Amino acid sequence: MQTSMVAPVMALVAWSLVIWLWMYVQRIPAMQKAGIKPQDARFPGSLDKLPDGARQAADNYNHLMEQPTIFYAAALAIQVAGHADGMAVHFAWVYVGLRVLHSLVQVSVNLVALRFLLFVLSTGVLAAMVIRELMRLF
Repeated sequence: MQTSMVAPVMALVAWSLVIWLWMYVQRIPAMQKAGIKPQDARFPGSLDKLPDGARQAADNYNHLMEQPTIFYAAALAIQVAGHADGMAVHFAWVYVGLRVLHSLVQVSVNLVALRFLLFVLSTGVLAAMVIRELMRLF
């Protein structure tokens, strides 16, 4: 059994880059179609008039820059502490899987109730991972 937190961390980093690419695949043509010049996007909210698909991908990319930063710190702290056992790695992969599902929902059907459920589940997994590590440390 793999006992390294590095693989799930790198998987979520790679997924974030996939969403980054998807964001620009959606956003650039939408900006061109709407006649928006890149400089016009210098202020928050200036791209709110883009179609849903372009906005959803950008919103999801932003989401991947938020809570997952806690995951990265926790996962790497667990690894450095030498506590990356099977359970810790399992929690990490479940978290990554739930975040990928969250992304897929947001960039496709964007059902808020389903997105929220996936967010709550992933947060619960992250919390369990952190609480477990805190109990091991203290």
